[in-house]
Amino acid sequence: LTVGPLAITFRVLPSERMIIRKNPFVQVGGHYRPPHCFARYKSAILVAYRNQEKYLHHLLYYLHPFLQRQQLSYTIYLIQQVGRGSFNRAKLLNVGVREALKDEDWDCLILHDVDLLPENDYNLYICDEYYPKHMASAMDKFQYTLPYKSFFGGVSALTPEHYMKMNGFPNTYWGSGGENDDIATRKKKKSRPHLGRYKVMNYKEERETQEPWRRPTSQHNTRKTWKADGMNSLEFKLLSRTKHPLYTKITVDIG
Repeated sequence: LTVGPLAITFRVLPSERMIIRKNPFVQVGGHYRPPHCFARYKSAILVAYRNQEKYLHHLLYYLHPFLQRQQLSYTIYLIQQVGRGSFNRAKLLNVGVREALKDEDWDCLILHDVDLLPENDYNLYICDEYYPKHMASAMDKFQYTLPYKSFFGGVSALTPEHYMKMNGFPNTYWGSGGENDDIATRKKKKSRPHLGRYKVMNYKEERETQEPWRRPTSQHNTRKTWKADGMNSLEFKLLSRTKHPLYTKITVDIG
């Protein structure tokens, strides 16, 4: 079933109709369970999102078959931020976890950037029962090495128990990538799979200047604030929850 290394290309943008046709067993809402066997794991895939449609099409095109080959029971959730405020990935993921846990007693929460694609089938989208798992430990953008040691960004996997125990993500990171390091501080021990190779999509017209990737400067004293800033202080307005053929879309106003 699994095929190992995958050939990933962004030359052709797949249409929604084509992706639906290629995934006949995916149910409305982006839900799948294997038709011919009992799934041993149930994983919720949570994607924080704001108007990145090209990325989304590529992600759905590759991710649905990838997850099916692993014989998982899964649902893909898109948590869409409305309004003109800075993007807050951390808070959106907190919302996604809150909403996803209403549907199912998930074994694993996969926090997934919309612009990352796994390059190897054996990178299993399941949780480590003891530690949060950093999946995207080798991205092509960083020559397949970590940009800095505490980097926890891109794709990570946590059990609902891990997520609640560390009070989720902080809700106060607007527009920066620092929330990933915050979660790494909240959970000191973590595991990293050897097969965590990912391709980064880049539709920006201008090439990013090739400066060395630096750790974002934190505006937060995480060790002091983590108990008060997270799932227990989460406030948002749920605008809609709609089941699309390939995903469940949760649209929120997060302030």
